[in-house]
Amino acid sequence: MFTKKVILKSLRKFNFDMDESKALLILKLRQIGVSNPEILDCIESIDRSHFVSKSFLDRVMEDIALPIDCGQTVSQPSLVGFMTQQLEIPRRSKVLEIGTGSGYQTAILAKLSSRVYSIERYKKLVDKAKRRLEILNISNVIILLKDGFFGYSHQAPFDRIIITAAVEEIPSLVVGQLKIGGIMIVPVGLPNQKQSLLKVIKTEKGLDIKELMSVRFVQMKEGLGNI
Repeated sequence: MFTKKVILKSLRKFNFDMDESKALLILKLRQIGVSNPEILDCIESIDRSHFVSKSFLDRVMEDIALPIDCGQTVSQPSLVGFMTQQLEIPRRSKVLEIGTGSGYQTAILAKLSSRVYSIERYKKLVDKAKRRLEILNISNVIILLKDGFFGYSHQAPFDRIIITAAVEEIPSLVVGQLKIGGIMIVPVGLPNQKQSLLKVIKTEKGLDIKELMSVRFVQMKEGLGNI
């Protein structure tokens, strides 16, 4: 059972200074340009140890991606912070996340917006992410077991959309669910080749696309996972 008691018991096995580690992490985020105080506060206050397996608890404050179930990863905090800052989330906004994964990015989005709809193709990840957010008393998130390439038209249009897996091209159905003036962050690239993190702003005339940086994400897949 994935409970708060189990998590706390596991954390006591490791002897490291979380406060010092967090301070170093926040310093690194500032150095790479993540300066939004609300985002920094979220990363400092949301304990990443809730979102990784016990075997990686001694590395949660390192700025690295860590493996999770179903062959996926939880992204490094610096990338999460950077992507979140690029979203420019208004306080009273509705956000669509495609690729719930561990739920770490989801939790940060939830702290910054009114409502988050998060889509995941693996039931195992959906169930675990729901329990983690429940433990953290985060209640403004709805996690859905769905194919991310279709987005979630029932709640469209969205103020902001973030895709946390690489796609070969910007998904037309998903970007169609973005409001005029809305922002989407998405990694784009062919499998096993260079990926670019794109910032897509939807305007009355079309899409304004800006390349932010090179990245490496797991590839987004169609359909539902069998795990």
